[in-house]
Amino acid sequence: MVELDSLAELEPALEADGFFGRDGYVARVYLGYRCSDSVRRESRPAPAEPCPLPAVAVSIERASGSQPRPAGGFSVGEWTRSWSDGEYAAAVDAVRATIAEGDVYQANLVQHLSAEFDGDPQGLAEALAPLRGLVASPLAGDGWAIVSATPELFLARRRRRVWTVPIKGTRPAGVPIESVKDAAEHVMIVDLERNDLSRVCEPGSVHWPELLVERQLAGVTHLVSTVKGTLREDATLTEILQATFPGGSVTGAPKIAAVDLIASLEPVGRGASMGALGTIHPNGDFDLALTIRTFAIAEERIHLWVGGGIVWDSNPAAEIEESWVKARPLLAAIGAPLSEPAAAR
Repeated sequence: MVELDSLAELEPALEADGFFGRDGYVARVYLGYRCSDSVRRESRPAPAEPCPLPAVAVSIERASGSQPRPAGGFSVGEWTRSWSDGEYAAAVDAVRATIAEGDVYQANLVQHLSAEFDGDPQGLAEALAPLRGLVASPLAGDGWAIVSATPELFLARRRRRVWTVPIKGTRPAGVPIESVKDAAEHVMIVDLERNDLSRVCEPGSVHWPELLVERQLAGVTHLVSTVKGTLREDATLTEILQATFPGGSVTGAPKIAAVDLIASLEPVGRGASMGALGTIHPNGDFDLALTIRTFAIAEERIHLWVGGGIVWDSNPAAEIEESWVKARPLLAAIGAPLSEPAAAR
């Protein structure tokens, strides 16, 4: 496992290893949300991370893989969170005030949960398997592990074709999404993703063959769209990632203003969440999932981040409940259900 400090270091590290063109191998990669610090305009420091994780990690492995080892058991203690309902509601109101001033149209807010953890991350991954996340296997480094049940594709590439599948709008499983607010929030992010892809795609090639499609994913109902484009012939991996990271569905619009606002409001860093996790192939193709519904394990604690997009007509109580709608299937799957976590002191 190689740990790096920025997105810009990933492609040179793969090139230095002779990875590109080396058949029979795959690079498993993790891109932490804190790589977004490079796009911020404000000098205010980002909130401190609640657990030690690299900014970027890459492991070059044989594509055939090995047989997964038997999973061990695990136990999870009582959940605490980094802010209370009142603090979360105040942050929602702060976003709404910023929208009223015209600085942003939407911003994503995330709350952080943590608990004591003992056991095997592979066991955690197997417990989450029924949710059919895009990344089945944990990614583990020195003293940390990331285990994801994410249903959202951040970015995929096949030769010069590239696409993203943003998710916005959430209800409990089986409940239809009929809210005008959710649809408007979703379309804002589709437009942002279209703009991001246009920075590295041929002019006129970016389109959205699916818009506002309702799907059952990760134990809840979501609205999903697909945005596709044709990459410029000279677009590099670094350029593609820098044009699109972090994903618009976990930041807001405009993206840079939203990232600055998030850093000023959230009490702790986003750790393993709201980044990307997946694989890069020697021919340059890749599949990167957005690390929502994602756990980090470090220093004998387990961490989870859940939240949602805030727009002008957001209701604080409804936004808090939406975050729990996303968390409950995950915590039920691992046998550590939520019992209204106490605010961390």
